[in-house]
Amino acid sequence: MIHGGQQHDPSTGAVMPPIYQTTTYAQASPGDHKGYEYSRTGNPTRTALENALSSIENGGYGLAFASGLAAIDAVMKLLQPGDEVISTNDLYGGTFRLFSTVFQKFGIEFHFVAMDDTENIEKLINKKVKVIHEHPFINDSLEIESSQPERKHGHKRKPKPASSSKSQGNSGGKNNYWRKRKTGGPRKPSQK
Repeated sequence: MIHGGQQHDPSTGAVMPPIYQTTTYAQASPGDHKGYEYSRTGNPTRTALENALSSIENGGYGLAFASGLAAIDAVMKLLQPGDEVISTNDLYGGTFRLFSTVFQKFGIEFHFVAMDDTENIEKLINKKVKVIHEHPFINDSLEIESSQPERKHGHKRKPKPASSSKSQGNSGGKNNYWRKRKTGGPRKPSQK
């Protein structure tokens, strides 16, 4: 249990906050509430998680998302037309489709590269690169990427931080299968 960033429950004195499973919260009048109105916009359980994550990371605040893809989507929305992203080419299909069919339409340029060699990243670094997106553990190919090259270059240029819940899977390279897929379904085994 992480106690950092937590407040004792005022109604019971519980050290750890309870899990709130309610969807709506009472309001004195529309918009006049005690901090929560509907669970999709926020709830005490999510606030407790965000505060705990913030405290262990020494951050000013934390954000929790329902999925890694939702977190990636939020980060990409910080970009502007003309910005560039360097991404691993061994990428979860849903993330690849988000990048290639949604954000490319808005003028974001994506470079998909093998991140096991620093030179692949170095040759793409320029003033337009705002995010370096990688995932150190790839489920279907079982390859492990070192995040050291990305950290080295990220500290030089200080691009916007990418999601800590980075994606996984394949979009190109030896397993081009995921790049062509349009729907979900069982994963294709890696071809080594």
